[in-house]
Amino acid sequence: MKSIGSYPSTRLRRNRKKEWSRRLVQESTLSPNDLIWPIFICEGTNVKERINTMPGVYRHSIDKLEKLVESAMDKNIPMIALFPNIPNSKKNSKGSEALNKNNLVCKALRLIRKNYKNIGIMCDVALDPYTSHGHDGILKNNYVDNDETIKILIKQSLLQAEMGCDVIAPSDMMDGRVGEIRKALDKNNYELVQILSYAVKYASNFYGPFRDAVGSKKTLKGDKKNYQMDFRNSKEALREVALDIKEGADFVMVKPGMPYLDIIKLIRDNFKIPVFAYQVSGEYSLIKNGIKNQILNEEAIIESLTSFKRAGASAVVTYFAEEIAQKLR
Repeated sequence: MKSIGSYPSTRLRRNRKKEWSRRLVQESTLSPNDLIWPIFICEGTNVKERINTMPGVYRHSIDKLEKLVESAMDKNIPMIALFPNIPNSKKNSKGSEALNKNNLVCKALRLIRKNYKNIGIMCDVALDPYTSHGHDGILKNNYVDNDETIKILIKQSLLQAEMGCDVIAPSDMMDGRVGEIRKALDKNNYELVQILSYAVKYASNFYGPFRDAVGSKKTLKGDKKNYQMDFRNSKEALREVALDIKEGADFVMVKPGMPYLDIIKLIRDNFKIPVFAYQVSGEYSLIKNGIKNQILNEEAIIESLTSFKRAGASAVVTYFAEEIAQKLR
């Protein structure tokens, strides 16, 4: 590294003296354009159901969606992400409800697409909200069968595209699913439907509140370590991303977020593709409870989200999206 001068002729604090000067030299900025808002949907009418493990986050019945979409658009949030909580009575070992044209996600897509054209909709492609065992695919001898699962994920993707989904987001971590989904979408005239691949999804301890929110926490049998990544690995992330880019991904996701800032930077430095980060439910709850208990202040939210931008993320999926978009405006 070249010499950058020395004290007293060089005083780095000079550029920090005034607020206007700090603004001029800041390297990373955060705006509503960087946010994706995850929304949990459930059955029923006029339902706004508290999620105990995620303070301030709720499950909403579909008739409540219009107000949420309008709030997102008013705050310039570019995209929402839909996650369903379905009754156990509709779950089975194959996740058949995922292919029902009248399931929660399909109903929500039809409603939003009918009334709102200028907001993106992202839908999760995975079977864990729909399976009685809580896994992302078809279980055979207690092992998730990769290729049999992909056959269902293709059908799920096509159904979501038909209903008006803009961004198909495979979060299942099956090998080869991005390429097969891309081929199926193109063959069925959905060439412009985008794929956000959860290319780097770790078998993390930070997912607990999310599984509670979608109703898979109590049904999950075992763990997901035979298909989600080992949190001890980083080079493996490069292989995952390289394969998904080759198969046709438009963006890639790193999940979880803050514990994996090094992975975001590694991917940004090695590939010319938009990298998204997911500030997952465990991260959200830790920060939210820290604020509630006056251990942190609300500026910690913006600090955490800016860290993703500093690491190289193009956008962040965060449960803070609505709250922070309002403040950023």
